[in-house]
Amino acid sequence: MQWSALNRPAEKPTRRSFLKTAAVAAASGGIVRAAESPRPRIAAITTIYHKYSHSQHIIDRFLDGYGWGGAHHRPAMDVVSLYVQQIGASDLSRERAQRHPRMKLCPSIAEALTEGGSRLSVDGVLLIGEHGQYPVNERGQTLYPRYEFFQQIVQVFRNSGRSVPLFNDKHLSWNWDYASEMVRTSRELGFGFMAGSSLPVTWRQPAVDLPRGAGVEEAMGVWGGGVDGGDIHVIEAMQCLVERRRGGETGVRSVEALRGDRFWQALRSGSWDAGGWDPRLLEACLCRSNQLRPARSTYSHVLPSYDDLQRMAPDSYAYRFEYADGLKATIVQFQGGDGVIGDCSVAARLDHGEFFSVLFYLPYYTMRNFFSPQVHHIENLFLTGRPPWPIERSLLTTGMTAAGIESLFQQAPRDTPHLRLAYQPPAESTYWRS
Repeated sequence: MQWSALNRPAEKPTRRSFLKTAAVAAASGGIVRAAESPRPRIAAITTIYHKYSHSQHIIDRFLDGYGWGGAHHRPAMDVVSLYVQQIGASDLSRERAQRHPRMKLCPSIAEALTEGGSRLSVDGVLLIGEHGQYPVNERGQTLYPRYEFFQQIVQVFRNSGRSVPLFNDKHLSWNWDYASEMVRTSRELGFGFMAGSSLPVTWRQPAVDLPRGAGVEEAMGVWGGGVDGGDIHVIEAMQCLVERRRGGETGVRSVEALRGDRFWQALRSGSWDAGGWDPRLLEACLCRSNQLRPARSTYSHVLPSYDDLQRMAPDSYAYRFEYADGLKATIVQFQGGDGVIGDCSVAARLDHGEFFSVLFYLPYYTMRNFFSPQVHHIENLFLTGRPPWPIERSLLTTGMTAAGIESLFQQAPRDTPHLRLAYQPPAESTYWRS
């Protein structure tokens, strides 16, 4: 087979080659396509494939397309191989393979990447290690085998003498050492590496971004998603905003988790210096919510009192992060009881006393349309070899999640010198503004 330049990791796309492939982007909904090259071949590696799993939401969009920009968009690439580790009664992979005969089911990760041969034969890899029956440790982390899958993938890269772009769903791993090794390996082998949640790229209400270079004093993200799997979503939502502050990202120097009486004391404290956070940030987040649950028998959007919050979500917790440049940031997870909100909002207090807040809109939850912007970015990764944001963001949010969970487990603050990761955010906003 004749391979295009995009399939050779040693040859980085130049500005001229990128502009040439971008010439037809406007006609294809913003996706960059090479005008004269074979359709890229994609391997999908996943833990499980059932209704409402991340595998369904991502791989189905590559197979069948999705609504985008007022038209039905079909990716300019083919999923040619699929490995699923856990096959259950609700499995969808067999039906998908019957309906899409180009996609072959493979018994191993290596075979999916080589299509039964001895060398890498695909142009991109989807690694979706979310959902399925896996052990849960004493800290509440599900031990999804993303790192183990990654290691098998890069072994094929090494054996083949070449590598291709790789997307890793959600955080890199439950384990910091694993995550940092994954990033080092991507740099060593020189392939485009993208990871993260769907929240940073979904629609927003209002459709705004934090002004690049803004001075940010304190920030907060609020949701009710739960330890680990829910933590990464709200941390990523907050991080994709605060990384745009003046000077760019500097990393995180410490974290303190609060639960039980310590959480409720912090909630009522009235300030960061008193052990809590600015209550105006919490109010801004709650007032952005489209799914704020009623605290009493009246119309739903009444601001709950502190007593209401404790009654509605008695098991709530928070992570307070101190960044290396002095930024203070908190995520609050309202847990237990009937809960408080069903969506995610982030607010920031700027250095001139102004407040910025936004809802990360997750529309039509049964359809999970918020995966469409994420898949749109993955397509561009496979076509250009370049991730839409630095992998350092994903490494930082992975580490923030793990450190927060450790602090929650130990019930003690933790210094995080390993999270002093500096990077610059992408110049352009990456959320979907349609």
